[in-house]
Amino acid sequence: VQLQASGGGFVQAGGSLRLSCTASGSAFAINSMDWYRQVPGMQRELVAEMTIGGSSRYVDSVKGRFTISRDEEKNILYLQMDSLKPEDSAIYYCHYDTQSASGWATDYWGQGTLVTVSS
Repeated sequence: VQLQASGGGFVQAGGSLRLSCTASGSAFAINSMDWYRQVPGMQRELVAEMTIGGSSRYVDSVKGRFTISRDEEKNILYLQMDSLKPEDSAIYYCHYDTQSASGWATDYWGQGTLVTVSS
């Protein structure tokens, strides 16, 4: 599986961005699809997760502002980010948690897309 993230940019506080993660290739099974973010010098943080069954969860700091979704036909994972705050500034990564037919778990990461929110 190859993941290509896009959609980052520069936005003023209160603005919106939509991140996209286009997946190519295939895996035997996908357990979940996620968005993480990382500020330089800090640990990577799980922002939003969607299971293959469609349930989703969010880190408390983005609840009510971010929405994770997926276009199954186009194989694109989205993160709609509204009411952005300066503390949302980070490099955002998409991630797939997959499983092979033999049961091996494999993580796939996109290359990251930079989001900068000015105050």
